[in-house]
Amino acid sequence: MQLPNVSPVDPGWLEAAWARQDQLTKPRRALAYLEELSVRLAAIQRSLRPELGQGAVIVCAADHGVAAEGVSAYPPEVTGQMVLNFLRGGAAINQIAQVAGAEVYVLDVGVRADLPAHERLIAARVRPGSGNLRLEPAMTRAQAEQALEAGMEAARRAIREGATLLAAGDMGIGNTTAAAALTAAWLGLPAEAVTGRGTGVDDARYHHKVGVVKQALRRAEQRLGDLAQADPLAVLAALGGLEIAAIAGVFLAGAEARLPIVTDGFPVTAGALAAVRLAPRVRGYLFAGHRSAEPGHHRQLEALGLKPVLELGLRLGEGTGAVLSFPILRAAAGVLAGMATFEEAGVGPAVEGS
Repeated sequence: MQLPNVSPVDPGWLEAAWARQDQLTKPRRALAYLEELSVRLAAIQRSLRPELGQGAVIVCAADHGVAAEGVSAYPPEVTGQMVLNFLRGGAAINQIAQVAGAEVYVLDVGVRADLPAHERLIAARVRPGSGNLRLEPAMTRAQAEQALEAGMEAARRAIREGATLLAAGDMGIGNTTAAAALTAAWLGLPAEAVTGRGTGVDDARYHHKVGVVKQALRRAEQRLGDLAQADPLAVLAALGGLEIAAIAGVFLAGAEARLPIVTDGFPVTAGALAAVRLAPRVRGYLFAGHRSAEPGHHRQLEALGLKPVLELGLRLGEGTGAVLSFPILRAAAGVLAGMATFEEAGVGPAVEGS
């Protein structure tokens, strides 16, 4: 498949933005991480006065065959039920998006349920759920490509409809198991280091979940060899989920359009890892909305070199943590764009050594 052409973020714009940031009417670095965010936004937009308007979150949804292994505290039917909840406006992401200035789109790439036509539902079902990754590949390579393309098209629609800030969300019972397998594979880590409790499983089910991830990794290694060095699309097909592939597509298209793209929790950041594996320049456009309670999420953010905007201990998914960070990102842009410099304000700058 033809991957999007992602332009590099120009370091010259980063330097120019830092130079302006250091002339604003405040002590140098007084706004701490907000300054770093503002400078990155300026470089992405290629403007010393960055501006963020409407946001969008694309909640990518699919079922997982591995849910049959009992790795979640919830039955597989919840995936379809929650998609209906999103469409009715009754989920957490709907409430957070409303106050954070974001449109919610729902992308069905593999839900095993009959879903009604809806203006916010993008119907692009590749197959009704992935394979059981403990026993078989989650999907074929062609299906992984199809899910990637569905994510890209959903992102492009959101951008055409006015999105200036883009996040991905996830819905899929069993998807933290797929995210753990992908993260272990790409980062060369043991299953225990990246597998968490997901929806809140008890000790017995957690240890079983770790075992399922180990078995999935062994199966994939037998076919692909060293997973950290293997073709990333092959690894995604072997161990991922349809919605994780779609999430990677959302980030690829967002970076292609030179938009800030925001990660959510563990499954969404697995999609970000996939996107960066496929197109390394995507990394320059990524922001981490938050850090979740999942241990593997910490490892993902370290690997991507991302510092979270928020630390709230969230573990819901849906894009909630990503969208919660939108007002802070807008504030970061507003500070750089709107604050006066010392010269403009007629304020004396700090005396050296004081």
